Amino acid sequence: MGAWLYILECVDGSYYTGTTRTDLDTRISEHRAGAFDGYTATRRPVKLVYSQSFDRITDAIAAERQVKGWSRAKKQALIAGDFDGLRQLARRRQNGR
Repeated sequence: MGAWLYILECVDGSYYTGTTRTDLDTRISEHRAGAFDGYTATRRPVKLVYSQSFDRITDAIAAERQVKGWSRAKKQALIAGDFDGLRQLARRRQNGR
């Protein structure tokens, strides 16, 4: 069974990062409907801005943990598919900038 990493943009401009084993469209619909208490329930509507599929849920969860620790700029680079920018931002952080 596959899994998904996804990033939602909330109405306040913040990002929510999550994972699911279920159908991605179903999971996003649940967020949009406010089916879950928590972060997105009070920040609707939400918009899917990034998704990535994984063969294993453990890989999706590892990616989720990594992305949740990233700066907003790094998340925006990932969403935009700007992998060069993502690498530059990672280097800046390693160099203490």
